[in-house]
Amino acid sequence: MKAFKYLSFLLLIAIIGTAIYVAVQPNSFKVTRTRTIKAPVSVIYDNVIDLKNWESWSSWVETDPDIKITLAEQTKGVNGAYSWEDKDGIGTMKTVETEKNTSIKQNMQFADFPVSEVNWTFKTNDDESTHVTWTISGKDLPFGFKAFSALMGGMEKQIGPHYERSLEKLDSIVIASMKIYSITVNGITNHSGGYYLYNTTSCKISDLKSKMNEMLPKVSAYAIKNSITMAGTPFIAYHKWDNENNAVMFSCCVPTTEKIITTNNDILTGLLSPFKALKTTLKGNYSNLNETWETATKYIKDNNYKEMHNLPALETYLTDPMSTPNPADWVTEIYIPIED
Repeated sequence: MKAFKYLSFLLLIAIIGTAIYVAVQPNSFKVTRTRTIKAPVSVIYDNVIDLKNWESWSSWVETDPDIKITLAEQTKGVNGAYSWEDKDGIGTMKTVETEKNTSIKQNMQFADFPVSEVNWTFKTNDDESTHVTWTISGKDLPFGFKAFSALMGGMEKQIGPHYERSLEKLDSIVIASMKIYSITVNGITNHSGGYYLYNTTSCKISDLKSKMNEMLPKVSAYAIKNSITMAGTPFIAYHKWDNENNAVMFSCCVPTTEKIITTNNDILTGLLSPFKALKTTLKGNYSNLNETWETATKYIKDNNYKEMHNLPALETYLTDPMSTPNPADWVTEIYIPIED
């Protein structure tokens, strides 16, 4: 009997000690993780703002494949929501406030515990990478929540590693999404030609990209400054390509609705006569253009067409990277003149 009383007394002391330990735990918590992702801010933001994407990079889903995800009718933007159910209970996430490409605020509730606030911030770095910060916080925590948290080792231990792994997976998925591309040989077509503004140069093939980046904006800026109506999207006209001597002659062009008399000696007006061409389309990063040209020229050879080398081959950019930051969405058309 004495032993039973002694054990009961020790148990009571343990319960009281545990209660005191739980009671003195902080009434709030905050867990933050950050990661720098080498991608444009809008590409990352567009992924995170749509909750239907979360399952693909959620560490919780990765560690518990039996978790059940239920998407709301709306998953993107303010009022976008989803819920999940696992062995510990049911949780919900809802987006309550957004600032495009800058921040996202959400409310998360799990089981009967109080609502936690989830915040995302996105900051563009000088090298065009994005600093992503993901934070969850709660306050006025009841005794039961603090007891659960203490039993599980604290919110930092519970959530921190999941946030780190989720951000790592988000990084990989975003980078992979930017590398998606497709090449389509559209077939023989008639290019309508037309007037265009241009500047032109010759350089090493290895210097082509830097020269294009320098020259093309000047032509576009001239058209805008002089209120010239453009008849389409910018293009490059390749007059000569010499792999053996690492040389290329090309023009950076902007199509116009009529003949323009220019006042700048570096900006000229040209006229492209209509011609028959093989059209090939690249959807994806410009880094895949070499493969696109190779695909097009192989198609010409395999189908016994003959190129017309006295006319320039065209590379037309249908997408503005400034307004469409994900390279996977860029569209480029190639026109190689062929004989009738």
